[in-house]
Amino acid sequence: MRKKHLALGVGGAIGATVAWKLLTRAETVEWDEAVEEIHHAEHSEFVEIDGVKVHYQEFGSSSDPTIIMIHGYTASTFVWKTAAPRLAKAGYHVIAVDLPGYGFSEKPTWFDYSIASQSRMILRMMNRLGIGKSIFVGSSYGGAVSSWFALDNPHRVEKLVLVSAVINDKPMTNPLMRIIRKPAIGEAVGPFLIDSRRFLRFRMQGTLHPSNHHLITEERIDSILRPLNAADSHNALLMTARNWDANRIEEDAHLIDHPTLLIWGEGDTVIPPGNGQKLYDRILNSRLVILRNCGHLPPEEKPDLFLELVTEFCKDRAGRLENRDDENVKLDQAG
Repeated sequence: MRKKHLALGVGGAIGATVAWKLLTRAETVEWDEAVEEIHHAEHSEFVEIDGVKVHYQEFGSSSDPTIIMIHGYTASTFVWKTAAPRLAKAGYHVIAVDLPGYGFSEKPTWFDYSIASQSRMILRMMNRLGIGKSIFVGSSYGGAVSSWFALDNPHRVEKLVLVSAVINDKPMTNPLMRIIRKPAIGEAVGPFLIDSRRFLRFRMQGTLHPSNHHLITEERIDSILRPLNAADSHNALLMTARNWDANRIEEDAHLIDHPTLLIWGEGDTVIPPGNGQKLYDRILNSRLVILRNCGHLPPEEKPDLFLELVTEFCKDRAGRLENRDDENVKLDQAG
């Protein structure tokens, strides 16, 4: 009887905690309340696409060649805080976008948050902004969106830069992703994980190469968590996981014929470099760069080298890179 009462008590406490979390969280993150803490907020703009207000940051002159930069899962324009302005200084018109459901873009409950839907939103955004053709730079999940876009709209893409890109559904085999994909369980557990400082710090330790753990600062944690601490953000992340449909990237990569730069960290345990090798084997006009002492986030872990590679690739008409006598870089080129 005591055990039964204890179990009922524990269950009640857990239920009360979940209810408290769900009832006390904010519905959304208000831009006006966060703007003073946002990197490059003076470059932020909003545009309405199919009834969704999309946040993006714009750098450089619209008369220069355009680069569209797309972040990964749980991320935002924050990942491009160093790369975007420096690419603009190199002579590019840079659009760093928060996908619907992420960052400071709206997060409607009716949106399905599939890769295909995100790709369509990027197309319509380009149409609204008058961008005919662009270079795409996609990180992780953003690499999947960029690849999908190139497969569906090849005439709108000049070149591709895929950084630690998602190419299939294997990330969904992660035990935590399996949990949040389950109806009801994900709604109960997800919010505690998504906006937990302790859990984010733990994730960063697995995302970044050990030599780059100095990047795990309180400021970085604040910047990542700021747009995640609300009910609509939690729902968007759950729906993205449940509608994850990335297998097409690996299956159809051979149909991509744009000059493509593949950048991976040798120590990437989130999307291992073998995925980059698969893309290199399938994409005829591609080059694969493996960065040593680097994990899943080359734009932040190796910003100088990342910018050097992307700028060189973009400026060369065929997208070729010079061979490097550098122990920190391994380069393979095809096409």
